[in-house]
Amino acid sequence: MFWERMTTLFGEGYADSVAKDQVLSTLGGRTVNKALAEGEDAKKVWRAVCETFNVPESLR
Repeated sequence: MFWERMTTLFGEGYADSVAKDQVLSTLGGRTVNKALAEGEDAKKVWRAVCETFNVPESLR
């Protein structure tokens, strides 16, 4: 579900780039991939992505 939302929001290629390259302060200075690899809850990671990229409520 998480990756489906990421690809819907950013497109397939850009979603991968965001996940591996974008450091999010709301994730403690980690990337999406690093946070997930370290066991962070996917819902928390998704909320961090939404907050960082100002995702409209209708897409959250």
